[in-house]
Amino acid sequence: MTIPVRPTVPDAPVIVKVGGGLLTVPGALDRAASALTTASSHRPLVVVPGGGPFADTVRRFDAEHGLAPESAHWMAILGQDQYAYVLAERIPGASLVHGPDGIAAELAARRIAILAPYRWMRDADVLPHSWDATGDSVAAFVAGALDANLLVLLKPAAGPVGELTDRCFSDTLPAGISVMVLGASDVERLPELVRRAPG
Repeated sequence: MTIPVRPTVPDAPVIVKVGGGLLTVPGALDRAASALTTASSHRPLVVVPGGGPFADTVRRFDAEHGLAPESAHWMAILGQDQYAYVLAERIPGASLVHGPDGIAAELAARRIAILAPYRWMRDADVLPHSWDATGDSVAAFVAGALDANLLVLLKPAAGPVGELTDRCFSDTLPAGISVMVLGASDVERLPELVRRAPG
């Protein structure tokens, strides 16, 4: 297993996982997009998409027809790639990337990097092939690989991290990275959190 070396960027980026559940809250995705654009003026940002309705389709197919765990795992991460295209279209000043080199290039150009994670995750293959590992754990892996100090999870509602993340999240997230959960009603707080993040 080879984990790519993290890109060299001027400051440790803040990782923001944009959950697909925001799509269930009217207007939440647009508010999140605006908050991300504002926050990017304070610190480099890397956005990790959730799987949203794309991964949910895989989950339903698996429940109804059965998939090998490996197939379900990679199909769900491909769902994250699909949501990444949505986010890249909705967030002004953002660019779609597929791995560390693309992240480094976009952050150097002062653009928000929207990660379509399939290629990187396929190369690294660090998560269990199970529904116990979701986009939250992908974001935790990315935060560790990029030496981030802060990971922000945007979800429909706020709550304790341990209750709102998947079973693999705490084992995947390296020590020393702060985690914040913002609900849809609080996404406007994101720029201030990013501004105050240690760098």
